[in-house]
Amino acid sequence: MTNPRGRVNYEPNSWGATLGGPREDTVRGFRSFAEEADGAKLRIRPESFADHYSQARQFYVSQEPIEQKHIADALVFELSKVERPDIRARVVSHLINIDDGLAGTVADGLGLPELPAPAQAAQPTRSDLPPSDALSIVKNGPPSFKGRKLGILLSDGADAALFGGLVKALDKVGAVYDVIAPKIGGVTLDDGTKVAAKQKIDGGPSVLFDAVAIVVSADGAALLADDAATQDFVRDAFGHCKYIGLTLDAQPIFANAGILEKLDDACIELGAAKDAVAFVDTIAALRFWPRELKVDMDAK
Repeated sequence: MTNPRGRVNYEPNSWGATLGGPREDTVRGFRSFAEEADGAKLRIRPESFADHYSQARQFYVSQEPIEQKHIADALVFELSKVERPDIRARVVSHLINIDDGLAGTVADGLGLPELPAPAQAAQPTRSDLPPSDALSIVKNGPPSFKGRKLGILLSDGADAALFGGLVKALDKVGAVYDVIAPKIGGVTLDDGTKVAAKQKIDGGPSVLFDAVAIVVSADGAALLADDAATQDFVRDAFGHCKYIGLTLDAQPIFANAGILEKLDDACIELGAAKDAVAFVDTIAALRFWPRELKVDMDAK
């Protein structure tokens, strides 16, 4: 192909381009090989094209349990938007040919009174295709926090050494961070250092970050504990199964958000700068999936 340059390279156009649109290049363009052929020319497909379920089954059984849960949750979510119950049931009838457990979970999530009959399959589902680790995202997770972003919520009087340790540890693994603060003008740390903010707490929710760290002073926590946006910040991070670093002074924020008593092994206390390296190494896992079974109503 030749692709003429200029204001426009398509046709029809109103700019009076004389070259018109892209054109086949008769010299360098693709040309079919001239070959004499005899016999009938047919459009046919191999029998394997009629197997609509085996690859889907192999994909599903290759997932970790939490990934299988996410697949079922996604199906329930999408089918919940379908207005006609008979269409929902029809989709579930196809899922039966993929995996009985998946079909049952989706049917329960939709509130179907009973499982429908399996959809008629043109070819039986193959059960001999083994699970493949290459098909699982969780099994092929990143080895470090490289390329990810940590959201660091700071307040006036926050531990400067701890903040510096986090920045140094992130730089070492090739990760980045945003500072979130009560005011976009930034904060003044306990050593007098002024740090500019990238986000104001009202406009920098935790959903923007792969993990979060709450590095605040006692006075800062007292200021933020009653703030709805701050409560949402930590509550959403917890609900989305993210790793959370927090100073001891930050506990009132979590208490007012209603999750202090629920903090788990992925909610890591940051007491000093020396804790930063271990924290950044830990958050490479990105999500603490055991928590989902405790915060998701459908999992209970």
